[in-house]
Amino acid sequence: MRKFLLAFALLLPFAAEAIIAPRVAYATTNPADMLRDPAQEERARALGREIRCMVCQNQSIEDSEVALARDLRLIVRERIVAGDSDAQVRDFLHARYGDFVLLRPPFTWSTAALWLTPVVALMFGAGLILLSRRRAAQPAPPAPLTEEEKRRLAALDAETRDGNRA
Repeated sequence: MRKFLLAFALLLPFAAEAIIAPRVAYATTNPADMLRDPAQEERARALGREIRCMVCQNQSIEDSEVALARDLRLIVRERIVAGDSDAQVRDFLHARYGDFVLLRPPFTWSTAALWLTPVVALMFGAGLILLSRRRAAQPAPPAPLTEEEKRRLAALDAETRDGNRA
């Protein structure tokens, strides 16, 4: 139980961040860079949330404040104004930066390890937990009797037999 509580206490901050962080509103888009058409701006923001910042690597270009993310936001907006569809904008960036630029890369043979590693890790962890619980549930085999214990047991057994005959 102590191990469970310790693991829970150590993982709680990470879980809280994963729950709270997506709800935080980031105001990283410069108002001067915004598109005049609200529908196009919303498309640009939605696409920006799907594109990875190449510097930060764990943030979208909409959430990042680095110069490269700003440049990528501008490219997305330029492509939208030029009339590109969302798929064409993604393909444009994918052709230049590869699968890594997409926060949700496609499932291909080259990205299979990326997608399957968490599943395999969870299955491995679950297997270890089940194995440790099975071992904990099985009592350890008793230690063999020492010579002294064998003599005492034989003496008690003899006394019991003699007492039952009388």
